[in-house]
Amino acid sequence: MDQTPGAQTNRSSPLRQALTTPLLYFFILGDVLGAGAYVLVGQVAAESGPAVWLPLTAALCLALLTAASYAELATRSPRAGGAAHYAALAYGPFVGFLAGFCMLAAGVVSVGALTRGFAGDYLTEFVSLPVALVALVFLAALALLNLRGISASTRANAVATGIEVGGLLLVIALGAWVLARGDGDPRRLADVGTVHHGPVAAVLGGVVLAYYSFVGFETSVNVAEETRDPRRSYPRALFGALLTAGLVYLLVGCVAAAAVPAHTLVHSSGPLLEVVREAGGVPPRLFSVVALVAVANGALLTGIMASRLAFGMARDGLLPGVLSRVLPGRRTPWVAVVATTALSLLLALTGSVAVLASTLVLLLLVVFFLVNTAALVLRRRPAERDHFRTPAVVPVLGAVSCVLLATQVEAEVWLRGAAVLAVGLVLAVVAALRRRAGRRPEPERKTPGRHPEVVGPGPDAAAKDRHAAEQGRGAVAQGGDAVEQGRGAAVPLDDPWDGPR
Repeated sequence: MDQTPGAQTNRSSPLRQALTTPLLYFFILGDVLGAGAYVLVGQVAAESGPAVWLPLTAALCLALLTAASYAELATRSPRAGGAAHYAALAYGPFVGFLAGFCMLAAGVVSVGALTRGFAGDYLTEFVSLPVALVALVFLAALALLNLRGISASTRANAVATGIEVGGLLLVIALGAWVLARGDGDPRRLADVGTVHHGPVAAVLGGVVLAYYSFVGFETSVNVAEETRDPRRSYPRALFGALLTAGLVYLLVGCVAAAAVPAHTLVHSSGPLLEVVREAGGVPPRLFSVVALVAVANGALLTGIMASRLAFGMARDGLLPGVLSRVLPGRRTPWVAVVATTALSLLLALTGSVAVLASTLVLLLLVVFFLVNTAALVLRRRPAERDHFRTPAVVPVLGAVSCVLLATQVEAEVWLRGAAVLAVGLVLAVVAALRRRAGRRPEPERKTPGRHPEVVGPGPDAAAKDRHAAEQGRGAVAQGGDAVEQGRGAAVPLDDPWDGPR
């Protein structure tokens, strides 16, 4: 290994280190800049008032705290596996499984939230249909695409990201035009709070939803193993992408709140469409197409991630084995696709966009808390390589921020999240019991000439038991890798489930 600072590569990795800093930057930016901005600006305004820039700024700062912990861990151990891998290293396979399960559940919830967003005002520009029917058809179509197999190349991802970013930049330009001609009211941006909450409580409530806009950066750890010089490239790309996304979101939020009255944004499931209508000049249906493409693309990629997560965990014995079944011809995990799609449909039919987005944030707060504390635990152990190191106070503040945001989550969301966590705990216990049963040493055979009363383990039994224990821990760590790689599998260069080439 080259020990020269800034020139290290992971020579033990079977993966090719091909990602440069610019490529990694766009990869993370495309993951963060997603469909959330198209559907959540109005919900943030409902919680915090017209001054949506405050919760957006606070959410960006809190996301940067946890991103710093990810940067330290990803450069310390540049290996696909992410939060599940780090939690397993710091706390053992039980906690690692719980982190992976929360990531899986977050993916299912996210698809449900995006489904509700797809069935909202953007779609009604073309046709008005019951939400239940739209959700059923939409998720069935995504499932069929998933079952067929998706070879998501970097070029396709660049096109999807370009459409999403282009739509957001269009909103910024149109909002600025509304203000320039004197139709908007910039003074709204100083209006903090609602009739139900004071300024502080309102901002904190808005932060929970605004945080949804910045999630996605956590999946980038899956490609740190494929990055050239991850010690230098990964932190630069991660922080640069988050700051860029934060700037875009702040501009979108500011022009939307200044150009359109808050009550209009609050009561619209397509808030950015209201900006387009206010500005004029651009057909609302044209922008609706952009928004629908962004929402559908986000739901498709997240659905692929969730099904691959479920498949990977089942393949490693962490979930029921039936989820690892694949179609004979297409070699896609059909049971996992059907199961995750059905759960997303159930969530879409029983929760609003705001509730589902808050549930997603709650699940990720559990993961982020484990990551921040894992950074503190693992820094006490010697590292195998030179790596990025954030000040110790940053992971502490990141963990505290997770607890603070969790206290702002509403009771209805906590009930949903607690039910998911309870399922995860039960499955973690079952996996632990199966693992313990699997590594019990077999009784040693009697050997000729030995007295029956002294028959016991052979001289190498202790070593075998230790080896079995190491294998058990390694299996769960690999399961965690499969869990986190599932999100990365949404956009692989060469999807292993596409069937024969």
